Amino acid sequence: MLGADLTVPVSSGELVPYANLDYAASAPCLRPVRDAIDAALPAYSSVHRGAGYASQLTTQRYEQARHSVRAFAGAREDDAVIFTRNTTDAMNLLSGALPPYTTVVVFETEHHAALLPWQRGHRVVRLAAPRSPAEAVAAARQALSTGPVGSRLLAVTAASNVTGELWPIAELARVAHEAGARIVVDAAQLAPHRPLEIAALDLDYVAFSGHKLYAPFGAGVLIGRPDWLSAAEPYLYGGGASRNVTSDVEWHEDPEQRHEAGTPNVLGALALAAACDALTATGWDSLIAEEERLLARLRTGLAEIPGVRELTLWDEQPRVGIVSFVVDGWTAREVAEKLSSDHAIGVRDGKFCAHPFVRHLLGAPDTDPATEPGGSGCGTAGTATAIRASFGVGTQEEHIDRLLLALHQIATTTPA
Repeated sequence: MLGADLTVPVSSGELVPYANLDYAASAPCLRPVRDAIDAALPAYSSVHRGAGYASQLTTQRYEQARHSVRAFAGAREDDAVIFTRNTTDAMNLLSGALPPYTTVVVFETEHHAALLPWQRGHRVVRLAAPRSPAEAVAAARQALSTGPVGSRLLAVTAASNVTGELWPIAELARVAHEAGARIVVDAAQLAPHRPLEIAALDLDYVAFSGHKLYAPFGAGVLIGRPDWLSAAEPYLYGGGASRNVTSDVEWHEDPEQRHEAGTPNVLGALALAAACDALTATGWDSLIAEEERLLARLRTGLAEIPGVRELTLWDEQPRVGIVSFVVDGWTAREVAEKLSSDHAIGVRDGKFCAHPFVRHLLGAPDTDPATEPGGSGCGTAGTATAIRASFGVGTQEEHIDRLLLALHQIATTTPA
């Protein structure tokens, strides 16, 4: 793991090994990913357009990356694998490919990447945060079975970026299909932590990002059924998407070419594929076992600190290595800054680009401000903010213990 030996200055003036507990925002780069990029750079060239050796080799590597990502996701053989910038980009691409006036059902618990793109020309039905997985399934069934006739899509996360909780995507896919609808799954937080099985779970579309999957080179992916994608207007108008241009334009029917206009992020795609291959080669059993051990240690430790409250939607629901919490008497930003300046611990504070969900968990009104002027939009101001610790491959037990010790010190003192 790159960055494992990073040291940072703290308030005492010392250099301290950095404890990166902000994986859910962007995970560090795996060495095999860096090695794959280093190997590709000497022969780097444009893809699909050149007869020269470097162009041909880069094209082969780029298309092989598609196969690696398809295999990693457990996709069907005919599923389109379209490289995008990130999960948000993938969801916007799919939104533009939906049949006109599609009804999109989405829970308020979603990350903005899966909550907001559907507002362009579609009927959106937003469901309240469910009190249990069973209630989530029942609410989705009801919403998908009523309303105007037409195409329907259920948009749902696989693992929450706020609480880490796993959603019942197999059951949700089943009720969607029983209602004649389709399902798109935001797998940005699932893919780095658990195996994906698109075909086995009968998912229609899945999106995830390289920067959360140990491949921080600016690529994401949309994987799914090709028919809506082939029939849609190209996501971008330009070279590559067009097959022939005269007084009119003939667009490629193949959805991968149709929606990847211009020179793609070749290195990003190769990095994403390298991360998929590396995680598959390592094996999920050992990765999951270590993550669950550290997660149990963190959650147990948080529960023992007076004034610290973990945010959860459901009781005893399986989850990935993401935990959000608040500390009585302290703002989330104060805690995050103190963890960084005094203890060399990196966490995230704010609303995590999931404003309605965080407000729900904290019982805050919709009028609570989202950001400071000119802020990022992920919510660093207002009362409805929290701290998030997240981890994965390369996280050490010492990182968890250091966080717990630091939080105990913070929780038992008064802010200056």
